[in-house]
Amino acid sequence: MEATSTASVNVTSADSGGAPALDLSVVVPVRNAEKLIDDCLASIVGSGVREIVVVDGLSTDRTLAIAQGYPVRMLSDEGRGLPVARLVGVEAAQSRWVALIDADVVLPEGALAQLFQEFADEGYTALQAGLHSVSGPGYWGQALVNHHRSGLSKDWFGVVATIFERDALLEHGFDERFLSGEDIELRWRLEREGARVGVSSRTVVTHRFAEDTFEFAKDQWLADGRGLGRMIRKHGLRAVWLFGLPLAAAVRGILLSLARLQPRWIPYYLAYMVFNYVGMAGGLGARPSNGGQT
Repeated sequence: MEATSTASVNVTSADSGGAPALDLSVVVPVRNAEKLIDDCLASIVGSGVREIVVVDGLSTDRTLAIAQGYPVRMLSDEGRGLPVARLVGVEAAQSRWVALIDADVVLPEGALAQLFQEFADEGYTALQAGLHSVSGPGYWGQALVNHHRSGLSKDWFGVVATIFERDALLEHGFDERFLSGEDIELRWRLEREGARVGVSSRTVVTHRFAEDTFEFAKDQWLADGRGLGRMIRKHGLRAVWLFGLPLAAAVRGILLSLARLQPRWIPYYLAYMVFNYVGMAGGLGARPSNGGQT
């Protein structure tokens, strides 16, 4: 796969009213995101993009009603999951470049334009914004924030707030069997094809945890663990090192907590490790579905 030609990227076009706009189709997958979607969409609209495509996963709260108050195109993934939702939006996109923005992201003023310019100037196939995580005051939410801000994974490429070449994303797609970890799996395949992917150190967006409860944190860990298990199941020996990832991250987090005289985070890292391995066992044992890639 060839890198993006910077000479061929025109970061601005015109919106439906003839005003200058970023030549980006923004895809926002949502499901029961009524607490998050308002600020997310307001920040995207304020960025001045060509179009916004919201793909709903059969929400049962006020997500749809809130989204319909913005200039967006509404689609549905019929409840088939996040990887499908993203691809439904990308397939419907009208621009050559797409930005995948999750509902828990808020874009600071000018951030999307800055990220798109870096994407074009540096010849990326996919470029994610840096993430500044925030949460409510509860212990588990604050512990998630501490982990995300201090962990090595903050520099790992993902698809939370990421600009792609549309054709490259459609060519490689997401493996629909990965309800979590699909971003890591896609990154591996893109890098194997020689694509340039990365995380910006210049552009940082706000990433919000929807809740700060233990149940919310546990669901995050279980999902992450299932994604790791799926990676090992699919990629075999190449991914075997992922077995040690939850343990290594927990040990690192505990040592950092002790070094910084913050022992209050130790219970978090122990729980993180345990539930990641519970989720990993589920991912390793899950039966392959008919969909997705092999």
